[in-house]
Amino acid sequence: MNVIDIKTGFSYKKLIVPVVLGLILVLLATLPVYTPSYTVVLMITILMYMILTVSWALFSGPTGYVSLAPSAFFGVGMYTAAMLGKELHLAGMVIAGGLFSFVLALITGAITLRLRGIYFAMFTFGLVVLIQQILLWWEITFTHTRGRFVIPVDNTTIYYIVLAIFVILTLTVIFIRRSKYGLALQSIGQDEEAAAHSGVNVTLVKVLTFALSALFMGAVGAIVATRWTYIDPYIAFNPTFSFFPVLMSIFGGMGQLYGPYLGAAIFAYLEELLITNFEYYYMLIFGIIMVITIVFLPSGIVGLIQRWRMLKWGKGGFTKDDANT
Repeated sequence: MNVIDIKTGFSYKKLIVPVVLGLILVLLATLPVYTPSYTVVLMITILMYMILTVSWALFSGPTGYVSLAPSAFFGVGMYTAAMLGKELHLAGMVIAGGLFSFVLALITGAITLRLRGIYFAMFTFGLVVLIQQILLWWEITFTHTRGRFVIPVDNTTIYYIVLAIFVILTLTVIFIRRSKYGLALQSIGQDEEAAAHSGVNVTLVKVLTFALSALFMGAVGAIVATRWTYIDPYIAFNPTFSFFPVLMSIFGGMGQLYGPYLGAAIFAYLEELLITNFEYYYMLIFGIIMVITIVFLPSGIVGLIQRWRMLKWGKGGFTKDDANT
């Protein structure tokens, strides 16, 4: 039901989304006050995956370029925390992690975003392996160690910083989707050559968006490293962090803004549940879930919700109850 003020013509339905988002933000901001410490730790993990997934969808969703580099940018943020944690303030360290990832993505994007399809996906995944092996060689050869310790930070502080990154990312995504820049991204995904002929600087838009998505991945990697306290190249550049954002976006569906959020939240909680109860089989269960999703829900949960709404409203029509209102 959409109530409209006759005098002003204002639709009160427009208030629903901001009010709901405001209530969710208040609940998240006060979460450490009324929940046990385990819940705070769980929410750090869920928010981390949501940031990685939404950052990935920020670039790959509208452009159609499948990036497998999230682990590279996430790992760069982690190593920033390990190497600069003593020299920089916590906030400065998080910003540095994001900026280093931004610069890496800027350079990588300028080189690789002329590639398309499977070639781009292969190169971005190769970047993860390359950085992992170079760091491993460097540590063993020159520092004679493998891995680094990170200065630990209490979970409540980590939670609020991760929440702040999440809020900034969400505002950035909303702003881009509603701007001309967002239209340019959509046009690239629909027909890149047509977008170039219509005046869009295709290369610049792709590279900047790719780097912007990496900034948030690096920032969250830097702060999450302080909870893990120890990292090495295999932990920081784990390929899981490249594939999970893709799977979570597919599971949630990229047709609507909330799709990647929903997919990441459900998958992150499911991962925690499965690791706790099925430690040796959880990846197999994940694979089965993804096969089922791709076969029966190619548009993800978003597609399922849209089909349910179409059935409810008679494929775009109105019910008697709606007509009476």
